[in-house]
Amino acid sequence: MIQELIIDGLLVVVIIACLILFKIASDNMTKKQKKNLKRIFIATVILLLVQTLGVKVFAYFGDNRWLRLSVYLLIYYIIGSDIVYKAYKGIKNGQVFDENFLMVVASLGALLLAIIQNGDYMEAIAVMLFYQVGEWFQSYAVGRSRKNITELMDIRPDYANIEVDGKITKVDPDEVKIGDTIIVKPGEKVPLDGIVIEGHSALDTAALTGESLPRDVKVDDEIISGCINMTGLLKIKTTKLFGESTVSKILDLVENASSRKSKSEDFIAKFARFYTPIVCYAALALAIIPPVFLYFSGNDPEVYTWIYRALSFLVASCPCALVISIPLSFFAGIGGASKEGILIKGSNFLETLSKTDTVVFDKTGTLTKGVFEVVAIHHNKKAKEELLYYAASAESASSHPISKSILKAYGKDIDTSKVKDIEEISGEGVKALVDGKVVLAGNDKLMKRFGIEYKDCHSIGTIVHIAIDEIYEGHIVIADIEKPNAKKAIEALKEAHVQKTVMLTGDKEKVANLVASDLKIDEYYSELLPQDKVSKVEALLDEEKGGKLAFVGDGINDAPVLSRADIGIAMGAMGSDAAIEAADIVLMDDDPLKIAKAIKISKKCLRIVYQNIVFSIFIKIMTLILVALGFANMWLAVFADVGVMILAVLNAIRCLFVSKL
Repeated sequence: MIQELIIDGLLVVVIIACLILFKIASDNMTKKQKKNLKRIFIATVILLLVQTLGVKVFAYFGDNRWLRLSVYLLIYYIIGSDIVYKAYKGIKNGQVFDENFLMVVASLGALLLAIIQNGDYMEAIAVMLFYQVGEWFQSYAVGRSRKNITELMDIRPDYANIEVDGKITKVDPDEVKIGDTIIVKPGEKVPLDGIVIEGHSALDTAALTGESLPRDVKVDDEIISGCINMTGLLKIKTTKLFGESTVSKILDLVENASSRKSKSEDFIAKFARFYTPIVCYAALALAIIPPVFLYFSGNDPEVYTWIYRALSFLVASCPCALVISIPLSFFAGIGGASKEGILIKGSNFLETLSKTDTVVFDKTGTLTKGVFEVVAIHHNKKAKEELLYYAASAESASSHPISKSILKAYGKDIDTSKVKDIEEISGEGVKALVDGKVVLAGNDKLMKRFGIEYKDCHSIGTIVHIAIDEIYEGHIVIADIEKPNAKKAIEALKEAHVQKTVMLTGDKEKVANLVASDLKIDEYYSELLPQDKVSKVEALLDEEKGGKLAFVGDGINDAPVLSRADIGIAMGAMGSDAAIEAADIVLMDDDPLKIAKAIKISKKCLRIVYQNIVFSIFIKIMTLILVALGFANMWLAVFADVGVMILAVLNAIRCLFVSKL
């Protein structure tokens, strides 16, 4: 009586759960998931009716056993026909031992025992019903984890607008050539990489970088595919073919991430390949050996009892929880990371990242912006603005990065008609006539050349001395400034239990010391050539004791070091080719703070993987022992299988939730 009430209660729970899922999750289901949920619902409703009203109905027909069998077979067909078909296809293709085979043998075996003994068919149906419930949860969980990947796939453009004879024509992005001019209207995706030649707008880069703030672009700015144009009309001159564009490379990276398996996944795959045949033979042995032993011992062999135990053993032994939840955990972790603008090329890299205890940084473009900016103006009598005007005017014809940074700091158009007789002096600076005044702008060598007494500057950076009509007026300090989150990034790595941070740079000792001290980096090495960086990373690798070393670079000049490290992390520069090609992990928004987040995601994912492995194996072993000794029936075996699988899958879904890490 108590068992019947429990069964009825479970069936009611399944029915209510189906109704709730239809209500709250219908929009997120595939057609197949909706169909399977309907099958579960219909089969459960019929089963509940048979359980509650069947006694009276069957009694009305003389309690005909074949009528009862027919009704239960109908329910079995509704709920289990696809599993039977999958098992048949597996046998046909030579892949006999899988979870479908185990469920079919166990459920049909239990059904056969019930027929022979004129017993209860409920257990046989329950095996298949609750297995299908577990399968549905697994399918839905995979769907949820795929959602992040699918959203990322939305960056794929459907068309490109090309202007032909004054008319805008939509073409396939593959048809656009390098140098063509494309038009992107507000609300449209940027289909190819290029340079803005007309217009200005704000771009939504969230799908690429995880960054919610829009990015402003104007004429001469580089623009990458996959962004969404938010405001103004843009005309873009393409610089790459669609197949070589950022969006294509990112999509290819993400789509192929699942092909690179972690050691945990490989272990589980091999484990399942050997485990399933072993438990099948163990179940066969359980059905044959004890009865034979009892028979020759002169005792009742209890054949049906041992067959029942063997069938229950098969149900309990199904490795679904491990086979499904482990890959799902990694898949969800990669999907969750991609949502945050962290592209991980495979679960093997996610697993390696979780063991990282040393993080090595390149300085320029990684911890600093990699561009020169005016950081200070030290002046005498003339105002800062006036000093900057003369310096910018003198430097207006130069393409040197120092000159560009001064012009950018001035921020106004230069009237070139007022600038004459510009003379660049190699390695020293520039001399020019500005508003009829002789202006010298350059380093201390330039000042010495013209016999001008100058003042030394104790600031770190490039010093541009300014003299007007042979009178020293002051100097401008230009430096590569730190990224806004660089200091927080180092602090976050310490919080993520990274034991050592190291900075490698080609800059001089004085500059390297200033940056390392300000950011509180444990070790730094300066004045290194590219080959020196590789040697230094190899030396640091030799010092590792069980942990892993991650190298973080800009992905352009650091490809050899990125490849040599245990894990290469590239600042994606909004999707630079070199970053995507060379690194194992790409940070799409160039934010060093995301490094610690990536490590935390990997550790959370591995923690969940190990939880599922330990929990699943422990429950399986305990249940198999109880079943073999006769202390557990098929009902417990069903819940040990399906219940553990659902719990493991729900635990694996937690890998998706990484935004607050």
